[in-house]
Amino acid sequence: MQRISLLLAGFAPAALWAQRAAGTELWRVAATTLPLPPALGTGGAAAFWNPAQPAIPERASLALEVIETAPTVGASGVLTTARVRVRPLGQVGFVYGRMGIGDLVRTSLSPDPDPGTIAYYTQTLGATWGMALGRGGTALGATVAYQQTHLDAAQSNRWTLDVGARRTFSDAVTLATATHFFSRFATGDASQELYGGLEVRVWHGPLWGTRGVVRGRYGIATAHGFAADHQFGAGFELGPQFGCDLVVAREGSYAQAGWRMVIGVRVGVGRYRVSFARDFGVNDIGAAYRVGLEGRVP
Repeated sequence: MQRISLLLAGFAPAALWAQRAAGTELWRVAATTLPLPPALGTGGAAAFWNPAQPAIPERASLALEVIETAPTVGASGVLTTARVRVRPLGQVGFVYGRMGIGDLVRTSLSPDPDPGTIAYYTQTLGATWGMALGRGGTALGATVAYQQTHLDAAQSNRWTLDVGARRTFSDAVTLATATHFFSRFATGDASQELYGGLEVRVWHGPLWGTRGVVRGRYGIATAHGFAADHQFGAGFELGPQFGCDLVVAREGSYAQAGWRMVIGVRVGVGRYRVSFARDFGVNDIGAAYRVGLEGRVP
């Protein structure tokens, strides 16, 4: 979030590479509402961040998430995923997302804004695949997507190929990694990044007639041209019906790093899962919110 002011000031006259980075920066704004490291997310629209998703017993799933930031930022967006089990290929489907910032106006030396507004949005449409290997402890996935970014009169389009992997050891330890918007081999490209995550089960046992679990998490987002982002979090699960997550992130930047906290709640009702997450903002910018709904077909 603290990079928004730099983004708006520096990307307006950007060349093609900067246009792509401007689109990815909008998705980083969306990621500030994730209550756990992106590489470790499961269910809902998590396939957008890591295509390597664990197998689900249902035949199909459809998820929708809506993101809204503080008025001072003015960004909003939507994510949707659909996946169907196709034996023996695993799960195939599509992902779509759109993020934009509204109410950007032109200014000159006059105190009054110039006529017209500045269009600034990015959208991504892709096909995704995932498969669980063996007894489900290992999952692999890939997403091929087409991304379009529009900033004022300039526009950039590109194809991306992302891959992900996840390995769970007896539900006690999970390792996960994924690329995001990968389009070229580079470690300092601001238009793409690499995610990694580690999850450790701290405690589990019977609780209130079901099974309770407490997990500790660490995540990293790097290879994007500035200091790495580090995420430290925890999660609590009460059977399949309830879960809550907390992450404290140290956001890297081109200048001084900052800290951000996000909390989320998940509730399962029959074949539906509802989620809500809220970040607490940085530098008095205000909070951002995420609301999600997932439905599964048995």
